[in-house]
Amino acid sequence: MKAFLILEDGTVFEGTSIGSTKDMISEIVFNTSMTGYLEVLTDPSYAGQAVVMTYPLIGNYGITPDMESKKAWPDGYIVRELSRVPSNFRCTGTIQDFLKEQDIPGISGVDTRALTKILREKGTMNGMITTNENYNLEEILPKLHAYKVGDVVSKVTCSEKYVLEGNGPKVALMDFGAKNNIAKSLNERGCEVTVYPAGTSAEEIISSSPDGIMLSNGPGDPADCTSIIKEVKKLYESDIPIFAICLGHQLMALANGAKTYKLKYGHRGGNHPVKDLSTNRVYISSQNHGYAVDAESMDEKIAVNAFENVNDKTNEGLSYVGKNIFTVQFHPEACPGPQDSGYLFDRFMNMMGGTK
Repeated sequence: MKAFLILEDGTVFEGTSIGSTKDMISEIVFNTSMTGYLEVLTDPSYAGQAVVMTYPLIGNYGITPDMESKKAWPDGYIVRELSRVPSNFRCTGTIQDFLKEQDIPGISGVDTRALTKILREKGTMNGMITTNENYNLEEILPKLHAYKVGDVVSKVTCSEKYVLEGNGPKVALMDFGAKNNIAKSLNERGCEVTVYPAGTSAEEIISSSPDGIMLSNGPGDPADCTSIIKEVKKLYESDIPIFAICLGHQLMALANGAKTYKLKYGHRGGNHPVKDLSTNRVYISSQNHGYAVDAESMDEKIAVNAFENVNDKTNEGLSYVGKNIFTVQFHPEACPGPQDSGYLFDRFMNMMGGTK
């Protein structure tokens, strides 16, 4: 069946329908990872977005147990070529069947290099995937311009708190759309991890007397999370060590008076170089974000730059003055991606007094 990807600038790509055949309108973003398509599909940070995979062949090892949440989150999926015959000893199914099961519409046969160039040159834009060959651009384009990602954190967070048992430090993990490997990375270091819904009050977190607090990744515009930002400010004012990743990093910055802004086309992939400004060492990182902290807007008496993106010099992390708090924009738990910055979890362990 034919399918069409229509961008809000009027560009139309024709391809083949994969997955669900329903119409979809979403923000179109691209990911440059060469592997890890299943982790991308199950990353809650993609809620409200449709993902373009720049690597040309997707699905060649099928569906494996490597899921970062219980379901897929993107609104749509766009690929150059879909492997029809996966091969892997862990394979349990095909990606096309997975997309149908998850009710995610997709399109294959698209020149993803040309599409990505458009998104890089013009910036991230909204788009539609449809199987209707009689589509009307005059009717569709106003709908595309009107689309907003909106409040997606409330859609991806857990419904109630739960505990991952451990014999080490007790960590409270705020789930703004947390990938499984964040809790797993702490659990493997012996931590007892209690995962809390995004709307949990700071008072409840603090009253549980955790040894440390983790603020997770998540989707959407951080500035929209006004009620969460107020609670994060209260967490900042406590003396509990805090480690924050991606959206958590942005929320902590907003809670302390800094500003965030939308990047032209974001950072999404497993090959982004970041420099640790304390050592000048460069690490290759996994990233997935469309917004960044304006480091110039942060009071240096509150926090200082800790990491910088080597490619575009955007802020990649902050160290808070006089506090046991550090935050990073990238993903040290890296699923998918390199494990270069996994040492940051060890730094967090040391802040909490090490393994018990």
